[in-house]
Amino acid sequence: MRDAMVLKAQRFVNSVYGSRIGTTVQESGEADWATMYALTRALQYELGITALSDSFGPTTLGTLTAKYPELDADTVPSPDFCRILQSGLYCKGYDGGDLDGTYGTRVRAAVTRLKTDMGVEQVLPGTGLTPKLVKALLTRDAYVPAASGTGQVRAVQQWLNGRYLSRQDFYATACDGLVSRDTVKALLFGVQYELGMADGTANGTFGPGTQSGLKSHPVKQGDKGVFVQLFSAGMVLGRRPAALTDAFDSSLAAAVRAFQTFVALPATGEGDFATFASLLASFGDQSRPAKACDTIAKVTPARAASLKAAGIAYVGRYLTNPSATSLPEKAIQPGELAIIAQQGLRCFPIYQTVNNDASDFDYVAGRTAGYAAVNAARDHGFRRGARIFFAVDFDAIDAEITTNVLPHFKGIKEAMADSGHPYEIGVYGSREVCARVGAAGYSTASFVADLSAGFEGNAGHPLPRDWAYDQFAIRTLGSGDGQLDIDADIASGRDTGQGAFDRPRPAVPDVALDARQVPALRADLSRYMQSIGRPDAGGIGSDARLYTNAQAVAAIQDQDGLITELSTTYTMRKALIQTAVYWAMRDHDLAGQSTDRQVADHHLTGSGSVRDSHTGIGEISASDAIQAWNHCIGWGFATGEHRDPAKDADLWAVWQQLNKDNAFSVRTAALIHLWGTRGRPGGQLPPGDRVTTPRSMRLDLAEFEITELLRRYRAWDPDVESRTHQSMAVYQIFEKYNSIVRNA
Repeated sequence: MRDAMVLKAQRFVNSVYGSRIGTTVQESGEADWATMYALTRALQYELGITALSDSFGPTTLGTLTAKYPELDADTVPSPDFCRILQSGLYCKGYDGGDLDGTYGTRVRAAVTRLKTDMGVEQVLPGTGLTPKLVKALLTRDAYVPAASGTGQVRAVQQWLNGRYLSRQDFYATACDGLVSRDTVKALLFGVQYELGMADGTANGTFGPGTQSGLKSHPVKQGDKGVFVQLFSAGMVLGRRPAALTDAFDSSLAAAVRAFQTFVALPATGEGDFATFASLLASFGDQSRPAKACDTIAKVTPARAASLKAAGIAYVGRYLTNPSATSLPEKAIQPGELAIIAQQGLRCFPIYQTVNNDASDFDYVAGRTAGYAAVNAARDHGFRRGARIFFAVDFDAIDAEITTNVLPHFKGIKEAMADSGHPYEIGVYGSREVCARVGAAGYSTASFVADLSAGFEGNAGHPLPRDWAYDQFAIRTLGSGDGQLDIDADIASGRDTGQGAFDRPRPAVPDVALDARQVPALRADLSRYMQSIGRPDAGGIGSDARLYTNAQAVAAIQDQDGLITELSTTYTMRKALIQTAVYWAMRDHDLAGQSTDRQVADHHLTGSGSVRDSHTGIGEISASDAIQAWNHCIGWGFATGEHRDPAKDADLWAVWQQLNKDNAFSVRTAALIHLWGTRGRPGGQLPPGDRVTTPRSMRLDLAEFEITELLRRYRAWDPDVESRTHQSMAVYQIFEKYNSIVRNA
């Protein structure tokens, strides 16, 4: 919201310091970080610091402390120095006077109110500003209640400031009533100080020293003192129905029992170490027994014995592997689910490809993930009703959850609906990710990445109400053949995986598509293409496409016999060919048709300005076709004569075949995929991540390999990355129906 005094502060810092500090701020009237940084640099300039920085760090604090241990009407060194302080007060919402450079009555009143709001008026009486208070002024932390803040949380924040601000490494925490990572860190500092840690040793992290000391300070009903205050503060920050108190009474004990039940701890009602640990760090007491785990190791009979000996009942395993070389056992291995069932364990499936950056998430990727996970789960033999946990394996901030993660899970949910709801949808991620995906209605249970205590989405966030698994420790189990590394998980019972499985669907060759499946295939493709803005009719005007959804499916089905033959000959999934051709047909537009006419004119009359174009139902250029054929003839994949793309006669002959002969285009599409595995411009796959054997492709390509082949197929397209991204869902839809008939 635009504020006249903040605007005045921005104009001041720009006019007086802009050239001196090397930056200016937008004069918006809003107290943003840019304004705070500029004021910080202005302060550094006034202090004589030459290496200016946005950070109010140790150098700034130390220099300010040495020169001005307390700033007031008698010690503020200059009017402009005072105006920096007044500007900081404006940005905090306090009346800093008229920006007149005078530490007058209104400034002193504002400082008094600031101290009261921060909870430090008793330990820092008077109207002066200490260096730590100046540092607090030049942040965006609020010291007045936020609209969604609570009085209980604010009381904790004020208590922490009032009790510990004098300690060396403790800085004022916000007093807005909102729980944040900084508030939790402030509480951890408090615990460490009360345990007797010295300044310089206390660091606000829940490390071994803190854990060891805390084990000696359990609290229970009837106890009083500072550790009860700290424990009750943890309950408040954990969003439990409690208030800051120094007396452990029956109401606090009841709230503790409810919390312990929720997080799957023994419901004793006492503030023991395990309970306190769960309030202070997302991973809690890492010595707790675990009933579940997730692992990238294949479960063999020997490893299953190690799991059972450790009390593990539920094992999370991955449906797919993002790489052919790294972590070779990450994906479920052949025969593994049978071993899990035989050994009396249960398995819950996890779907993760890359998923470690916001850019990996969007609606289209979600649709692809949904279809791919269903196909993979069926291949492995998971029965209807299993819950697949889709991974968000990075610390997504609030804005990224809104713009990337939620649309991604919307896509997953719609793909699951298109597939007939065979599986439940779960989410793996930080507490905030899990809570927001669940609240949006896109998941039915959460697998919480609490092991990542440093995640912004974990610190200060409560465990989601629908948590099924809580990942909290890394362990090595067993020895010899039975040794494996696991992430230990607490199980709530909301999900129990599956203990019996259907027969896995092996990587058998594709067969002819059953014509009875075509209407459903066409409908699935239609729904997906419409969801990404590609209407069935192909669009109108400049966006018009020449082939409708029905025409594209019909053309592909007309060539099904040939596509099946090519799939068998080259050990290539039909979906690779079908996807390339379908996408090419749905993408062919009026501009492409016009270019085709120019190619014909060039070769027939010499009037056309274009020598070659991407043409036919595969959108293949004659030059690419010739190179693909030459390549495959050389490898023995095809027979025929080598042609020269530099010769007009060869180019024109091949172009006409592509333009008029659908079967030739389809066969060439398959050869382009073979060319794409070795030799096609666009770069080779990483060493070892080959998609071929010496004379054929593989039926079990990983998703990253499929993506790379489809990308290389359209290497000529300036929008190749986007088109490939969108076409992956098409691949999974074709694969859905191909897998049905080949496994019938």
